[in-house]
Amino acid sequence: MTLSLGWLSALAVGVFSAHVLQKLCFPYFWKDLFFLLKVISYGVKLEVFKLRSSVSTVLDRFIQNAQRFPDKPFVIYEGSVHTYRDIDRRSNRLSNVFLDHLKLKKGDCVALLMSNEPDFLCVWFGLAKVGCSVAFLNTNIKSKSLLHCFNCCAAKTLIIGSDLLEGLDGTLTTLLDDNIQVWAMKSQVEHTQVHTLLDKLEAASDKPVPAVLRATTSLKSPTLYIFTSGTTGLPKAAVITHLQSLKGAAGFWAFGGTEDDVIYIPLPLYHSAASLIGIGGTVHLGATCILKKKFSASQFWNDCRKHNVTIFQYIGELCRYLCNQPTTDLDKVHKVRMGVGNGLRQDVWREFQSRFGSIQMCEVYGSTEGNLCFMNHIGRIGTVGRSNFFYRLLFKYDLVKYDMMKDEPVKDEYGFCQRVRRGETGLLLSKVSATSPFFGYAGSKQLTEKKLMRNVFVKGDAYFNTGDLMAEDLDGFICFRDRVGDTFRWKGENVATTEVTETLMLVEFIQEVNVYGVEIPGHEGRAGMAAMIIRPGHKFDGKTLFEHATRDLPAYARPLFVRLQEVMEMTSTFKQQKFQLVQSGFNPSTISDPLYALDYQQKSYIPLTDLIYQSIIAGERKL
Repeated sequence: MTLSLGWLSALAVGVFSAHVLQKLCFPYFWKDLFFLLKVISYGVKLEVFKLRSSVSTVLDRFIQNAQRFPDKPFVIYEGSVHTYRDIDRRSNRLSNVFLDHLKLKKGDCVALLMSNEPDFLCVWFGLAKVGCSVAFLNTNIKSKSLLHCFNCCAAKTLIIGSDLLEGLDGTLTTLLDDNIQVWAMKSQVEHTQVHTLLDKLEAASDKPVPAVLRATTSLKSPTLYIFTSGTTGLPKAAVITHLQSLKGAAGFWAFGGTEDDVIYIPLPLYHSAASLIGIGGTVHLGATCILKKKFSASQFWNDCRKHNVTIFQYIGELCRYLCNQPTTDLDKVHKVRMGVGNGLRQDVWREFQSRFGSIQMCEVYGSTEGNLCFMNHIGRIGTVGRSNFFYRLLFKYDLVKYDMMKDEPVKDEYGFCQRVRRGETGLLLSKVSATSPFFGYAGSKQLTEKKLMRNVFVKGDAYFNTGDLMAEDLDGFICFRDRVGDTFRWKGENVATTEVTETLMLVEFIQEVNVYGVEIPGHEGRAGMAAMIIRPGHKFDGKTLFEHATRDLPAYARPLFVRLQEVMEMTSTFKQQKFQLVQSGFNPSTISDPLYALDYQQKSYIPLTDLIYQSIIAGERKL
C-alpha cells in the first residue's frame, strides 16, 4: 500500500512538474495543438473531396441549411428578416430566369455590379446554381476600369443593382457595343437595350434547377473572380476556386464560431472579406448575419445591441473610426465577443479593447489571391498570427532579406535569396505547391507570373511574393511591418510607415495620419511626410508635434513635412491611399492644403512657404 502511494505521489509530482515546465517553456502548446487539429481536420475533409472527385461546396452547405432549418434568419437587412428558405427560393426563381431568359449555360461567367443587399446573395447563389462563375465588380470603379474588368474574366453578361444603373453613364453604350447583355434588378427601365429582371422574377418558378448544373468534381474549378482595388493601376481579377472559397468559409469556425452566433457584416460584398469569410462563414456555421449597405460608425453599436451581435467583421481603419466616436455610458453594453479581420494597428487595438471591453480580436492575414494564411488564434496584440514547428510542416513560407534601395530581394553569390534571422524584418514568400497552389489572375499570364518568384532557394522552386515585410519573433508570433512599396529609405535607414503612424497617433490633436515618402532633388531615398486630419475641437500644434516626434522617433524616421487634410482618401476596403499623395510631393504652390516643415532651430513644425521650399530644392536648407 505504501509503495502504491509512493508511485502515485511520484506520478503526481511528475505530472505537475511537466505541467509547470510546459507552462514556462511552451505556454501556447495546448492552444496551438487544438487550433492545428481543427485546421488539419478541415484539410483532411478537403482531401477527401479530391479522392471522391465530388466537392461539397459552400452553396451545397447553404442548400442543406435551408432544408435543415428553413425558418432560421439568414440575413437581416435594414430591419427586414430573410430566412434561409427565403433566400433559397428567391435564388431558385433567379436561376430559372437565368436559364429561360438569359440563356446562360454551365461554365459561363457573369459580372455582378450590386451594392450590399439581400439580392446580391440571391443573384450570386442563383448564378452558382446554374453552374456560372461570378465576377464581383467594385461599385466604385468607373468607365475604363469597368470595361477592363469584363475583358479580364470574359464575362458577356452584366447584372446590375437598381440603384447603380444610372451611374453607368456613357459606359453603358460601350458595354452594349461590345455585345454584353445588361440586366437590371428593376421591373422597367428607360433604356431600350437594357433588360429587366424583377418582372420576370415574379412569374418564375421557385423550384430548384437540376443539381447537376452546380455540381463540380474539382476543388480547383473557378467559382468567383474578385478584383483587387487597383490603387496604382487597373484592377486585377483574382481567380477564386472552390478550394479558396471553402477555406475562407471556415474562418469563423476555426476561431470558435457556432450556429448561435449573430455576425455583423459592414464591409462591401464584392471583396473577399465580406463574401468569402463573412457570408461563407455564416453559411458554414448555419448562423445569422446582419448585412449593412455601408459601414456607419455612429450606427454600429446600436445595431449590435439591437440584434444581439456576437461577432463582427473589420478591416483597415474601421475600429479607429469607432474609437473616434464620442464616448457613451453604453460603450461596453453589448454581446459582441469577437472581431475577425485584418489591418488592426497596435494603438487602435489597445484603445478599442480598453473602451469597448475585452473583445477577442482575431487577426487574419492573407490576400485574396494568395496561397498562405496566418490566423492570430492566441490574440496577442499587434500580431497577425503565430507559427511553430508543426505549422511550418503544413505551410511552407520564408522571410528573406530585402534591399530597400534597390527595391529587390538580397541575393547571395549563387543568385539565391537569403533567409533573415528570427526577429529581423524580411519579405514574406509562400511556396507554391500541390497543397498550397497559386491560381493567379484571370486574363493575364503576365500578371500571374509577376507575383511569382522562381529559383528562390534552389533551381526550379516557385514562391508567391506577398509584397509584405514581416517579422517573426522568438516565440513564433508574426508581425506585419509594411508593404514593400510603403516602406522607404532615408539617411541610409529603412522607415516603416506603419510604425511612424502608430507613434504619431499618440499625439492628442491628431485624428488620422497617413505616412509616406516624397522625393527631394539631390537627396538619396525619400523624405518622410505625414498627411493628417485634426480632431474636431483641436488645432494643429507644431511645437507639440515636434516634441513628440523628436522624443519618440529616430531622426531618420521623423516626418520632414506635414500636410493637413479635411478628408483622408481611402480605398473601398478602408486602406489609406498613398499613391496620389506621393505623386503630389510637398510643393506649396501646387498644393492647396496647409503644409508644414520640421524646423530644428525653432523646435517646431512651421508653415512651409515658397521661400523655404525653394531653399530645400536648392539644397541650401539642412534636412
